Amino acid sequence: MAKVKVYVTLKDGVLDPQGKTVRFALDKMGYKNLNEVRIGKYIEIDANNGDKEKLSGEIDEICDKLLANPNIEQYKFTIE
Repeated sequence: MAKVKVYVTLKDGVLDPQGKTVRFALDKMGYKNLNEVRIGKYIEIDANNGDKEKLSGEIDEICDKLLANPNIEQYKFTIE
């Protein structure tokens, strides 16, 4: 069994209103040393596929088609 960890984040230059809201709240809470907060997604997938190269291709396809919006998001994943 393989564990896949997928990280989806906004591309550089894409505005992140949720991150700005969290950054503002943290500032109000007294955390003054933070420059920027960006919000993303973390997804774990358990897979039965033993062929790591095939699984990598499948995960890449899943990310492109479902887990990430290719217009504004980027992704990376690891297979353990």
